[in-house]
Amino acid sequence: MSERRLALVTGASAGIGRAFACFLAERGFDLAIAARREDRLEALRAELVGRHGIEVLTIVADYSEATAAQATLERIRTAGREVDVLINCAGYSLKKSAFELPWNDVRGFLEVMATSQLELMHSVLPGMAERDYGRIINIASLASFAPETAGGLYVGVKRFMVSFSWAAWLDHRGTNVHVTASCPGYTWSEFHDVLGNREQMNRLPKVMWKTSEEVVAESWRACERNRPEVVIGRTNRAIRALLWLLPRKLMVRLMPGPIRPKGHGSG
Repeated sequence: MSERRLALVTGASAGIGRAFACFLAERGFDLAIAARREDRLEALRAELVGRHGIEVLTIVADYSEATAAQATLERIRTAGREVDVLINCAGYSLKKSAFELPWNDVRGFLEVMATSQLELMHSVLPGMAERDYGRIINIASLASFAPETAGGLYVGVKRFMVSFSWAAWLDHRGTNVHVTASCPGYTWSEFHDVLGNREQMNRLPKVMWKTSEEVVAESWRACERNRPEVVIGRTNRAIRALLWLLPRKLMVRLMPGPIRPKGHGSG
């Protein structure tokens, strides 16, 4: 059995999740990579095993299903492994108002974005504490500090991620278990292609964008330094400061046009 530490990365088939899998593989971690798209997982597994000689478990998981988190952990336990690093990266955004969608769509969104992530943390933290080593990074968003959008739940669930990351960090102060909420802003990935607003988002200034690799590197550095929260990039930290200081109604009016909540004009 491998003596390397094992990192579980959810949402590993693309974007920040895939970049995190590559980053950790380069640093000698074995991996459990989880996502819905088996073909992408297997391609990534072959790439990482061939390049780094590590062990990689692929786990096909749909975290909108209530049983997916425990099924993921059971797959890892069956392989005789424990989770030393958890990267909660699975996620997406609803394309329509939550109040216009069937409840089952909303429930699935909450399972992916909140419940399954917290369940994975809840399950792996005791073992991490017992072994006196653990790293957890929850990929939240700069949106967690933003005004709510009309009919949107994305801001709320990302804010919840930041909150429960702080709670876990406080619970493990003084140990070698580190928990960090990473809050990137606009990131070059498939996210906006899936959401269907790539053309609109490309109109935003390039200074507002980061690559997935930049997000991963800064997130890991913050976690190693045992910081409970990190906002990725100077531009985003300046935006976060404005979000704290300016009245909410004014911030809604100042948001870039492509992401302004519906029902709020620009004039």
